[in-house]
Amino acid sequence: MKVIIRNYVPEDAEALADIGRAALPYQVTTPATVDAQVATAPAGQRYRLLVAETDDGRIVGYVNAGLYADSDTPGLAFANPVVLAAARGRGAGSALLAAAESYLAGIGGRTVYIWALDEPAAHAFAARHGYRRGRSGSFLRLDIAPGAPLPDVPALPPGVLLRPASDWAADPHPLYEADLDSILDEPGDVDSGAPDYAAWRAHSWDRPDFDHDLTTVAVVDGEVAALVNVQTDGRERYWSGGTGTRRAFRGRGLAKAAKAHSLHRARAAGYTEAFTNNDDGNAAMLAVNRWLGYRPCGNEWRYFRDLSDRP
Repeated sequence: MKVIIRNYVPEDAEALADIGRAALPYQVTTPATVDAQVATAPAGQRYRLLVAETDDGRIVGYVNAGLYADSDTPGLAFANPVVLAAARGRGAGSALLAAAESYLAGIGGRTVYIWALDEPAAHAFAARHGYRRGRSGSFLRLDIAPGAPLPDVPALPPGVLLRPASDWAADPHPLYEADLDSILDEPGDVDSGAPDYAAWRAHSWDRPDFDHDLTTVAVVDGEVAALVNVQTDGRERYWSGGTGTRRAFRGRGLAKAAKAHSLHRARAAGYTEAFTNNDDGNAAMLAVNRWLGYRPCGNEWRYFRDLSDRP
């Protein structure tokens, strides 16, 4: 199988979404989000999406690559190759990763991080290309179809309201500030830094799959205190892409209540499967998700390598 690596064009979006859903069935992936990720990426990220196509015109994989533009550590970069299961073992993944590394080296990338599913072939691929293993994370699933068990929303302390993010449609800046405050001390092995408001809007608020009605905000005495960021596919799948509480409001069960409220509303809207993921060191959020009924459905590992080690 001869593989050609080329730049993404918008006509590729549907094929890449299909590949992404097959390879990572836990996530929300749509053609619109694939295209928006390219069109709205922050300039400092230098984002590039490369496609693997066979000589008979079949798209068999892709890699997204760029810089962690907001990191305080210069040269941190990412590259995540994804290949159809039927096309693996024939060089497409290696060609995609080599092309991504070459691109990143040319724009100042020094250390590249990739994700690998917790599968022997994925670990072997990473090791073969000189990557070292870092932290692990878990994908979690919850059945929210009618009749499946789902805890009631906990009683709220006085002065607390749960509101949809759509209430901030005119000015979502308070949600940005709360999101920023709540994620700064999340565990992880990449110093990805704090995004500016424009980058946050592109990554969250303005993305096509961001659900402004199911994204739920806990407000304490009129102040945004916690939020659950939600993406949906418009069909059956719900993904919580980030749940956090501002540091001054922690210990009150706000994230638990906000997420339970959002899940009940998602069920009422017709969604039947809820997914999320957590760094395995994030004990607080893992406890919340266990209480809600989420159970592990997959694992992944972060790998990294210094580009100076490339032959």
